[in-house]
Amino acid sequence: MTTSAEPAVVATGRAPEIVLRLSGVTKRFGALTANDAIDLDLRRGEILALLGENGAGKTTLMSILFGHYVADAGDIEVFGRPLPGGSPRAAIAAGLGMVHQHFTLAENLSVIDNVTIGTEPLWALRRDRAKARRRLAELGSRFGLTVDPDARVGALSVGERQKVEILKALYRDARILILDEPTAVLTPQESERLFVTLRAMVACGLSIIFISHKLPEVMAVSDRVAVLRAGRLIEQRDAAGLDRAMLAELMVGRKVTGPMRTPVAAGAPALILDRVSATGPGGKPRLHDVQLSVNAREIVGIAGVSGNGQSLLADLIAGMARPEAGRITILGQPITRPDPARMVRMGVGRIPEDRHSEGLIGDMTVWENVIAERRNRPDFSRAGFLRRGPARAHAADLVRAYEVRCPSVDATVRQLSGGNMQKLILGRALALHPGLILANQPTRGLDIGAVAYVHERLLEARDGGAAILLISEDLDEILALSDRVAVIHDGHLTTPARREAVTIAGLGLLMAGAGDTASATEAAHAT
Repeated sequence: MTTSAEPAVVATGRAPEIVLRLSGVTKRFGALTANDAIDLDLRRGEILALLGENGAGKTTLMSILFGHYVADAGDIEVFGRPLPGGSPRAAIAAGLGMVHQHFTLAENLSVIDNVTIGTEPLWALRRDRAKARRRLAELGSRFGLTVDPDARVGALSVGERQKVEILKALYRDARILILDEPTAVLTPQESERLFVTLRAMVACGLSIIFISHKLPEVMAVSDRVAVLRAGRLIEQRDAAGLDRAMLAELMVGRKVTGPMRTPVAAGAPALILDRVSATGPGGKPRLHDVQLSVNAREIVGIAGVSGNGQSLLADLIAGMARPEAGRITILGQPITRPDPARMVRMGVGRIPEDRHSEGLIGDMTVWENVIAERRNRPDFSRAGFLRRGPARAHAADLVRAYEVRCPSVDATVRQLSGGNMQKLILGRALALHPGLILANQPTRGLDIGAVAYVHERLLEARDGGAAILLISEDLDEILALSDRVAVIHDGHLTTPARREAVTIAGLGLLMAGAGDTASATEAAHAT
């Protein structure tokens, strides 16, 4: 490890060393300026939070820094030396490490193999695994990242996998870490442990760029904050003294207030799962004896760490998977065989987990995506021929109603930002006033302004009579929207509890498999 244990600000009072400097960095994609003459410094031994709306330019800037894109103008210096553009290898050699929101690990390999892969010459006669183990043990001890080196990554928890991702970067002598939404799939307890690790890193002189949409975490862990808006750096300031409202206003340029959930009387059951069990891909059991009901004018939130059966639960309701036992009733009709098209016709609105691979087709136009689930309706099809005029008009109305920013309905969806893609999916799902809405990670990766918009529309749909099953890994979202809350862990679903009876701490215990609903609620109130 090449980092020193010397603190960031030495006893002489000298200013911290600038370890990364971006000067006039500009990147254009055709007529779009994604980054506009950005000047940004990172100091030794600090955590800099990088904030901005979806489409503000954060991802582009970090892609330039890590060599995935080449800037059209500007310079980058790392530890006082110019950084060649367009070379991830050069970025790693300069001391940069990046931990992506979606892990890049080989689940069938061990921890030590994942960490060391690519660090040894291909022509080496043998691998020095003993040296690698010593290095891993030293890094784990120093930064609180201890993981069994022989464990298969596929058998690790999400929090342990994130440790492996960070170890990969540190093993390559990273002195500057870029963390992209590092707590997106962690329990609150795992997030707290990560923050302890980050503080240990900066105490040893590492520097961290922390990208997150969770503003309370930004305030808790960051030393400074840099805000991008429409490709420009509009603010840099110390994190001390900032609050959530101030950060939100800096990001979007206006005050952001989330909608308030008001109690309403629930109606008849729109979804009933009666002792449902199902098996996921590869023959692995993922849902066990699930009991659940969702009523009209009610939002039931399902919290849980990714990979505990949420995706299979959503597939069952969307008609994309078949139960092995139990009964499913949707809007008063028993479901005997999976049929996604029938679910749509019955009045199920679907907001899928992954807007890129499941929700939209990037190379199709906006209007084609809007009618994709309903292209055979008489409004859009006659005698087997697509009626382009009504379809485009419907899409234009939806784009206006849901404030989707796009060049035109004839533009390909790939040109939209993540937030506008999500608004398009939301509008498509709500346009025909469905009786049951499956909202699976509806605000994943969205900025605070887009989140507030999606939440407002979901609450409007609930108040208008829809039943909503909300599946989310964001506990703030679960608590903000839900009338009742359940937790899924290892394929088992807890009995839903009233929103007022649970807290983030209690839900975190359940997400980690610690006890039942009653014990977790007691633990939550004890905190």
